[in-house]
Amino acid sequence: MDSAQVQQILEQALNLQELHVKGEGSHYDVIAVDESFESMSRVKKQQLIYAPLMQYIQRNDIHAVSIKTFTPQEWARNKKLMSL
Repeated sequence: MDSAQVQQILEQALNLQELHVKGEGSHYDVIAVDESFESMSRVKKQQLIYAPLMQYIQRNDIHAVSIKTFTPQEWARNKKLMSL
């Protein structure tokens, strides 16, 4: 499994404004941007992103996922500070 496949799974399952996935082997970093994150707890955001990936995690295709979630406003501020 590669980062493009992980991105495709998430894009099909979730209708997010912006999604970035990078990683190798079985470790992935996910950056998700959507207006809906405004009203969600941190745990709810994590659960939303993990849900479509659970079957792949359970069969060890994905070993680790680092998730960062932002509203579009937070992302506008933060992407200047991050290198994708």
